[in-house]
Order: sequence, then structure tokens, then C-alpha cells
Amino acid sequence: MTTKSILCVGAGEPGLPAAWEVVRAATPTEARRHYKTRPCAVGLLLVQEADSCAELGTFLLEHWNIHWTAVLPPSLVAHSSWRQLLRDHCHDYHTWPADSVRLRHTLGHALGMAALRADGELPTASEATLTGASAAIMRLRRQITKVAAASAPVLIWGESGSGKELAAQAVHAHSPRRKGPFVPINCGAIPASLIQSELFGHERGAFTGALREKRGLLESAQGGSVFLDEIGDLPMELQANLLRFLQEKTIYRVGGTRSIAVDVRVIAASHVNLLQAVQRGAFREDLYYRLNVLALDVPPLRERRDDLLPLAEHFFHTFSDERAPRVKGFSSRAAQAIRDYGWPGNVRELINRVRRAMVMAEGRLILPQDLGLAAATAKCAPLQLDDARVRAERDAIDASLLRAGRNITVAARDLGVSRMTLYRLLAKHGIPAPSHARYNGAPSE
Repeated sequence: MTTKSILCVGAGEPGLPAAWEVVRAATPTEARRHYKTRPCAVGLLLVQEADSCAELGTFLLEHWNIHWTAVLPPSLVAHSSWRQLLRDHCHDYHTWPADSVRLRHTLGHALGMAALRADGELPTASEATLTGASAAIMRLRRQITKVAAASAPVLIWGESGSGKELAAQAVHAHSPRRKGPFVPINCGAIPASLIQSELFGHERGAFTGALREKRGLLESAQGGSVFLDEIGDLPMELQANLLRFLQEKTIYRVGGTRSIAVDVRVIAASHVNLLQAVQRGAFREDLYYRLNVLALDVPPLRERRDDLLPLAEHFFHTFSDERAPRVKGFSSRAAQAIRDYGWPGNVRELINRVRRAMVMAEGRLILPQDLGLAAATAKCAPLQLDDARVRAERDAIDASLLRAGRNITVAARDLGVSRMTLYRLLAKHGIPAPSHARYNGAPSE
């Protein structure tokens, strides 16, 4: 991929130089496919009057690591929703008809800014991202964008397995410190007798077995970010040392007498309520307020119901090299079981169950028992015949949309109905229509 690679989304001819590699996509759906194989650092959004602001906003949130420039009709700039989209997602914008000279200058500046990223490389599709399109995860993405630009400590709260480290990685990856290292430390996994040496390092001869000096984990994160996971498990005596570091930005190695300046950003996380821990006397109040400058809450999986099936499908493809060759996807009953389950172990549990099912499934489609959810499904109250028919119909629609990648035309063909009939069924069951439906021939709203 060249440094002059631009993802161009939408209809229109802005007059770009032939020397630039332009990856063209007529729709956001097509752009998503292109980006998976040909990631670009700069994007050009060609907006027309009929385009959906909400749909493009969703697309831009998914691709927030791209430097976007928009070209749109002057009339749209008068609408508050479009102005908000430009403020939140675009580095610059132009109006139609596009002035090709000015637009090339804008895109050239965006390419130059993108080239300043770590090692001069452009971002890849494997960058730390938070998968999903639910309202909860979209809100978290917006918060991360704001938090990443600052330099203050970040405190992330979330249940075990909800993705706190992934959120921390996203903060680092989109911050000015992205060139530096990201050092994760599980404060609950290091033995109490070693944690001070591990965090702050030690000098030669500081204790029996210290044959040479050692840099601590905080020092190894110089110029980057350190992620202190399960900060609530940090012993009280170490909390005082960490507080001193946050205040003075210096450390003392174990057995050392000289202070060492360390420039790192601290991102901490906990699955317990630290304020309650402060009230119990298990966590220092002054350290709590030092850490809790910028706060993020990672939503549990039960609050991301719209993400359940897309996440399951994502992990199915992520670990595709582990699955039995005959296994092709999820059955409608498995999809329903995924929706009905409470997921106390959050995303980590979903990953484990999907990976197990991919190996243990005996048929072409994964069943609830392959996921270990048959017992949970059996506990559900018996359904009346009419309810069973409604659920079966909904399951068939959901499974078809999942197989079709949320493409209305393909799903309707799979179900043996017309697109209009499928739209009526979606409305009947309260299933949200795919956001890119208009590009599949659906009637505009």
C-alpha cells in the first residue's frame, strides 16, 4: 500500500490526481469490504442529498482511525445533524461543486498527517477496535476518541471479561503516545513479594538473587502507556508508591537511591467499584482521585444485545483455522440461544463458547448444545403454539440475515420471499432493518 492511498466512498467525481491510489466504493457496505483487504489512512466521503446522515455516522464511527474529508451539498451544512457529523468525524470538508485544486491540497495535508503515525506506517485493519454497533459500544467509542487526545490518567470500569484491556489498547492506539509501547500489567497476578520489583525494578544486590539491575514495567513503558489491570488488587503499600509516581513522575528502583524520571500515561482498570473499596478502607482515597480523572465504563455483554450475533459471527471467522471443515455457521436455534443467554462471563465467555462449538459441532451448523447452552434454553418457560410459530419465524429471519451478511436481497432470496415481504416481516417482529438497506434496493425512508 502506498502512502497516497485514499478510500473514496460515495458518488461523484472530485478530480483526484492519477498519481494517487484511489480505492473507490459506491456504498459504505462496499467500503467495509475494501477496507478489510486494502486499509487506507485517508478517506474521502462524497455525500449526496439523498444520503442518510445516521448511516454514514455509523460507518464513520466504525472507521474512526481514518482521516476523513467530506464533500457535500451546501444545503446539508445547514442541518444540525450533518454539522455534528462533520465536527465528530471529519478533519475538513468542502461543498459541491468541488474545487479540485483546494481538495487536493486538503487531502495532501491529511496524507501528511497520517504519515506521522508510528514508524511512518499507515493503520491496518488489525488495529485494536471494539467490535459492535450497539448504542452502548458506539457511546464508548465516542468517549475513547475524546479521552485518547488528553494526557491525564484514565480509569476504566467494567465487569470481568467485558473488554477493559481492549478499551485501554484503543485509548493508546488513538493517542499521541501511539509510537510508544503499551505495557499491560495484571496487578492481581503478580505475587505480593515480587510486585514492587516488577513495577519499579531493582538495583544489583538489592536482595538475594538480584545479580544485575532490572528495569521495572513502568520504566519499560517510557514514552507510551502502562495499563494497570485490576488496580484494586494492588497492595496498600504499593498504592503509596504508585501515588508518588503519579504526582512526581519519578520512580525509585528497589535498593536504589536515585530518582528516575519516567514519562508514561497510566491507564488503570478494575472490575470492583473503587469508590466502595475506598469506603471499606481497601483502597487509598487520594490514589482513587489521582486515577479517576478521565473515566470510562465498558458495558457488559447483556447491555449489548444487538452485538451478540455479530460478535459470535466475528469470533467464528477470527478463529476459523480452529473449526472443523464441515462447520459452516450457526443454526437458528443456536442464534436464539445466544440471544436468550445472560452471558455472565461477558465477551470472554462468548469467545470460549464459540471456539468450543467450532471444534465440537457434529453437523454443518452449530447447535445450542455445541455452545453448552442447551440446558439454559431448556429452562425457558414452555411456549404456546402461536408463540412458537412467531419465534420460529423470527429465528429463520435472523439466521438468514446472519448468513447473508445483513444483505436484504440475499436474505430474501434465501427465505424464498420478496424484499418487500421481508421488510414487512422485519417490521412485524421489531427487527431493525440493515443500515445499508437503501443500497440494496429498499425504499428510502
